[in-house]
Amino acid sequence: MSLAQTNDAVKPSLTLKRRLNAPAKKVYAAWTDPQKIVRWFGPDSGPVTKAEIDLRVGGGFNIGFHTEDGEYHQVGGIYREVVPNEKLVFTWAWHTMKERESLVTVTIKPDGEGSLLTLLHEKFFDEPARDGHKRGWSGSLDKLERLFA
Repeated sequence: MSLAQTNDAVKPSLTLKRRLNAPAKKVYAAWTDPQKIVRWFGPDSGPVTKAEIDLRVGGGFNIGFHTEDGEYHQVGGIYREVVPNEKLVFTWAWHTMKERESLVTVTIKPDGEGSLLTLLHEKFFDEPARDGHKRGWSGSLDKLERLFA
């Protein structure tokens, strides 16, 4: 194993799962349509003010939002894998810390009338970064769940 592989192996990761009351096609659209992203993205009820998506391998995304405390956040990345209605893999980096790039995999599987969503966020810089993202993703996924309730 190379040193780079060893370093990646010890980087913290996070897995969150949700059952959503919507077919995979609608869940996928919520992740890939800027007009839908603005309805659920972000950890709290602060508004999403920017959602740009170039949905193709090598294309990118850029999302900007305010949290309830008025603070502005902006995140972006590049799509590595795009499988309509099933899977998205993309890099993830905050505009203030581009050097701390991590990787997100969203998998959507049909489950009766609904879907099972699995979010794997890996290659975090450190455990505090993972813990902060766990709070952020949990808040976002709560809102996504409510969108389909």
